[in-house]
Amino acid sequence: MACKTGFIVALLAALLAAPSARAQGAGEPGGIWLTQAGDARVRVTKCGGGICGVIVGLKQPVDPATGKPQVDDKNPNPALAKRPMIGLPLFSGMHAAGPGKWSGQIYNADDGSTYASNVSVTGPDTLRVEGCMGAFCGGETWTRVGH
Repeated sequence: MACKTGFIVALLAALLAAPSARAQGAGEPGGIWLTQAGDARVRVTKCGGGICGVIVGLKQPVDPATGKPQVDDKNPNPALAKRPMIGLPLFSGMHAAGPGKWSGQIYNADDGSTYASNVSVTGPDTLRVEGCMGAFCGGETWTRVGH
């Protein structure tokens, strides 16, 4: 009887450990992600104790109106409105807020504003990115396109 009990305990321990191992694998945010609209690719890396995200590619890297590379022209700060979109940091130093989840601030280049944000790995190749303005929150799901 003791052998069967030991086997059952070992089996239960293995079964209980399996979901957490999958969750840890799914919880890695590092890589290149395509935004939900497909208009930008963002490289997410570990930085400090958190994560950072930088635009590394655009669907339309050249502004059709100017014929020049896209710039952060929605930024209300005139000095920042001239910086290139490729290389633009969207978030930096987001801190861990739980397994596979980070919190901090995110920059929205579509309107030039910064919002409270949560980033969560929701699957091996999906990242949920949310921004909040007061009580109103919105978000999108990004898809992993590379490591």
